[in-house]
Amino acid sequence: MFIGFLTQAQNQKQMENTIYQFKVEDIEGNTFDLASLKGKKVMIVNTASKCGLTPQYEQLEAIYKAYQDQNFVIIGFPANNFASQEPGSDEEIAQFCERNYGVTFPMMSKISVKGEDMHELYEFLTQKSKNGFADSEVAWNFQKYLISEEGKVVNVIDPRTLPTDEKIVKWIKE
Repeated sequence: MFIGFLTQAQNQKQMENTIYQFKVEDIEGNTFDLASLKGKKVMIVNTASKCGLTPQYEQLEAIYKAYQDQNFVIIGFPANNFASQEPGSDEEIAQFCERNYGVTFPMMSKISVKGEDMHELYEFLTQKSKNGFADSEVAWNFQKYLISEEGKVVNVIDPRTLPTDEKIVKWIKE
């Protein structure tokens, strides 16, 4: 019993500075445990359907298809925090992404990525005290957080930087 408790406490401690401590809701309303991504490089990106950067969905899908078999995954989080550019429901967002960009990477339920109602995952991503990497602020739609195979934040990429940028592809291939 005591040994089991120690193991559980050690596991909890190891997950503290990782994304693996979070469970989120996918765009269809199912629970998505980020611990299921252990051993994969992950790009977390906040998305919007009515933004000048929305065409990045095309590059996101291209890079996902190119590297999904190499322990890489993209997780999209629709958010309506910037100029109300993601007003739709989860169902409308899912239809938009599939119809216009053929998105097959995992999309989550719409959340808030800044402000008073910021989702706890984004609190983790943006606060050095929680992620052990750096403080950051989500500047706009399509900001990218790169997560190592150990579940740790390793880089924050500007929203205007395309997902297919050389530095991102190099990181995926490392």
